[in-house]
Amino acid sequence: MIAVDTSAMARALDGINDETTRAVRKAVESEEAYFPPAVLTELLSNPELKDEARFYCERIPLLDIHTGFWERAGILRAELMKHVFKASLADVLIAQSCIDHDIPLITYDRDFRHFVRAGLKLA
Repeated sequence: MIAVDTSAMARALDGINDETTRAVRKAVESEEAYFPPAVLTELLSNPELKDEARFYCERIPLLDIHTGFWERAGILRAELMKHVFKASLADVLIAQSCIDHDIPLITYDRDFRHFVRAGLKLA
């Protein structure tokens, strides 16, 4: 299992070919790719998302939300903000999903490096 972030999936859908998008495509093709639920929400929020891309995204399974997820996410965000790290709500929800499932995240977003100390694994 491996989680795919919005930034990596969007670039893969745009046809960009680099190490990260190749990792996304490999994970999808091998059926190892999962979305934290917030990623699917972010992708489907794009008003310019093409129907083909929407169909493709909706085929990728979502990570389950574990009991206590919302509390852990809130505590995680508070801890990061206390140390003056950037912690958008969407990023916190994505990171907490990956931490709960103990799986790495494929992403371009450098803000996720702040979550590593909380247990997030970056691919």
